[in-house]
Amino acid sequence: MAVISISNLNHYFGEGGLRKQALSDINLQIQAGEIIIMTGPSGSGKTTLLTLMGGLRSAQEGSLNILGQEICGANKRELTQLRRNIGYIFQAHNLMMFLTAKENVRMSLELHEEFLHQDLNAVAVEILEHVGLGERVDYYPENLSGGQRQRVAIARALVSRPKIVLADEPTAALDKKSGRDVVELMQKLAKEQGCTILLVTHDNRILDIADRIVYMEDGRLVSNDVDLMTKMS
Repeated sequence: MAVISISNLNHYFGEGGLRKQALSDINLQIQAGEIIIMTGPSGSGKTTLLTLMGGLRSAQEGSLNILGQEICGANKRELTQLRRNIGYIFQAHNLMMFLTAKENVRMSLELHEEFLHQDLNAVAVEILEHVGLGERVDYYPENLSGGQRQRVAIARALVSRPKIVLADEPTAALDKKSGRDVVELMQKLAKEQGCTILLVTHDNRILDIADRIVYMEDGRLVSNDVDLMTKMS
């Protein structure tokens, strides 16, 4: 079953004479449990497509169906509802610097009513232990390494057991080993939870974790081909 189904999707920025087409005639199907890597040059539309899939803005033309819900023309309430089923991991990890690792993860749980009857601290600590940070649950982000911060971000994204995880350049600020550790951790947790991962990256070192690779260029989907790994190596 496709959890993300995109047909003839177009998206624009600006108005009037300044209007610029960012995405052109995108067609893509992503199945439940797949790990998809989206790659391509800077400015090719990868992050724009990711934000549309994540309900961070409403799609404009065509069809974008996420978890059975049409996002093209969706209102703010519908987009907010959708985002509860999606975990986000960003390059800059976007942790609250004044909160500990445990508090950052707990904050994500507080957005989901179904967890409010549970011991949120215990749930947060459990997933932090799962990502290898059991000894650092009370550390603030400034006292963690880049790789450790990204692990907190992964824990925060996955703690509510989302159906989809969207990751935008999660290894960009990390060295080779830390980056590898981070994506393998995402892969492991996603397989355990049965969620779908879509990961945007320029990092050729991690392409082998993907079930499929999608290549974008100039706002278009140029290739949707698992054999792209061999072409780019």
